[in-house]
Amino acid sequence: MAKTTQDQALTESDEVFEKAAEVFRVMSAPMRLRIISALCNGEKNVGELLSEIDTTQPNMSQHLNTLYQAGVLGKRREGVQIYYRIINDRVVTLCRAVCVQIASETD
Repeated sequence: MAKTTQDQALTESDEVFEKAAEVFRVMSAPMRLRIISALCNGEKNVGELLSEIDTTQPNMSQHLNTLYQAGVLGKRREGVQIYYRIINDRVVTLCRAVCVQIASETD
């Protein structure tokens, strides 16, 4: 039986909702939002991030890995250092919009 246009639209909407939910899941941890904010002006290594964000190295690595696996961050190795950078600007735009809105509501 062939799918109707309405069925296809629902399936496509479901796919969009699933992808949106995944983006929000990735951004649901305040630590990840701090990391994204810290990387907005360029790449940094783990040590630089740790000097800006109060957490342990294992916790930082776990969150960096989640962001990397989700396609938000890219990374490169230089010697023993791993540098992280934002590769998904749409996530940054979304984070900024949400944070600006929340900040304006708390004033």
